Amino acid sequence: MKPQVFELRTQRLGPLPLVNHYLDRLGLADLLERFVPTPDRRTRLPYHVGLGILLRSILTEREPLYRLGEVVETFAPEGFGLTEEQAHGLGDDAMGRALDHLFDADRGSLLTEIVLAATERFDLSLEELHNDSTTVKFTGQYKEATGRSLRGKKAPFITYGYSKDHRPDLKQLLFILTSTQDGGVPVQFRSEAGNSNDSRTHEESWEALCRVAGRRDFLYVADSKLCGADAMEHLRARGGRFVTVMPRSRIEDKEFRAWIQDHEPEWEKVWDRENPRRKGGPRDRWFVWKHHLPSQEGWPVIWVFSHLLRHKQGQSRRERIARAEQELGDLAHHHLHGRPRTRARAEVWNQVTSILQARRVSRYLKVTLDTLEEHSFRQEQRGRPGPNTKYRRITKERWQIRWQVDEQAIAYDLKSDGMYPLLSNDLALTPRQVLEAHKRQPVIESRFKQTKTVHEIAPVLLKNEGRIEALFFLYFVALLVSALLERDLHRAMAREEIGELPLYPEERKTPRPTAEQVLRLFSLAQRHRLYKEGKEVEVFTPTLTDLQTQVLTLLGVPQSVYR
Repeated sequence: MKPQVFELRTQRLGPLPLVNHYLDRLGLADLLERFVPTPDRRTRLPYHVGLGILLRSILTEREPLYRLGEVVETFAPEGFGLTEEQAHGLGDDAMGRALDHLFDADRGSLLTEIVLAATERFDLSLEELHNDSTTVKFTGQYKEATGRSLRGKKAPFITYGYSKDHRPDLKQLLFILTSTQDGGVPVQFRSEAGNSNDSRTHEESWEALCRVAGRRDFLYVADSKLCGADAMEHLRARGGRFVTVMPRSRIEDKEFRAWIQDHEPEWEKVWDRENPRRKGGPRDRWFVWKHHLPSQEGWPVIWVFSHLLRHKQGQSRRERIARAEQELGDLAHHHLHGRPRTRARAEVWNQVTSILQARRVSRYLKVTLDTLEEHSFRQEQRGRPGPNTKYRRITKERWQIRWQVDEQAIAYDLKSDGMYPLLSNDLALTPRQVLEAHKRQPVIESRFKQTKTVHEIAPVLLKNEGRIEALFFLYFVALLVSALLERDLHRAMAREEIGELPLYPEERKTPRPTAEQVLRLFSLAQRHRLYKEGKEVEVFTPTLTDLQTQVLTLLGVPQSVYR
């Protein structure tokens, strides 16, 4: 018999069919093609296709641009929206050119169109929006990234600033995000200079949200950086509603902490729940109280009290005092019995002050610096000493560091531990509603964590700041897709009364599945194609597990996407 030649080709599908389902629902390919067109027909890879490749890479593989070609070749090309010809020889130059054209495009209008499509097709609620910011660190000099103009557009200023990554030695950019209460879905994004003050970003963010929402009466929730006269007045004068935290620098905060030394508010209980972190630990109780005096602006001040927060603040203060005493003791021993290089009083006091400030205990430790004279005698001339030998007295000053714990200051602060004020210009909101809106703010923190850990936004391996800002835009879209996927799954689980899904390793269950866990579930899906003499004779589609089928059903994704 004549031997027959067969060839079996294996291609990864992974989670790409699932991701593409959400991208198709958003109509993202059409939007990218409309806002980032490819005028030159000789271009081998259209710019909107290249941007789609980058977006899918952020969601699934998260490889740098120079390895993107290798990654794409292991997948079925249509998973990345490519033909067989386009998938071969894919280089990072094409990706860089696509990012250049995205930077030149009207990204503000493109973002609005994407969010409007998500709002309409996924039935998002824009009644309450939460805003916050984080920093993205850069390793490199970026000498030219000084806010210069690139092809008529202002590029971001990568510079030093207050690092929320605790890396003040690295340059950074500010990453500003706004998400919905309904599932924490991102609806607005901007990047600002690394040294930008958060308090100056809210006005522009709020105006952009008004254009997206098509209204001005949504509830805008932000941290204490919003509590500035200019930002709050900007929102109030234009019909905006907001909830923010009052900083400790406000006079209302100081007055309340003095008032509570001799008074007890009539707290209203909001929650009484089990300890979220330790089984059998202190219960998680939250209370609110509306102060009888309004703020300087005439708005109600809502004070919040938490038992767990009081316990945490008291324990933290005790640990900081103990640590400061240990460091002061080491410093005192060094200056009394060692050979210190620093002997000037001002320099020693600076060392003491730096310890108190670093541990934030200047209120609780009262330090004194006393001078001790240490005398020694030395012969004026060389030789064996005799009865007529003259001696010279040498006096050295040493510093004795003493401190005492101020019990009164501790007792004063103990009275208001676990309490902080909230401010809202919406007089119709009850104190309970103000607290509930504020407690939904941490959802946006989970998006920042997702950006830095799951999507690995840093380190950024690009040097052109225009391409960096365009890449950040794609990270926003990736966050949007991930949030929509999580929202659909959580709502379906609640509707079907499914408490947990075994998405963790070893089939451990989770009540709140994340997009990372869902995409990992499909990461090994493969398709096999059998060829005979160069012609395809059979296609073997992946066999889905029961759990994969269940997740697709809950998400409303047809199984045919994997066929």
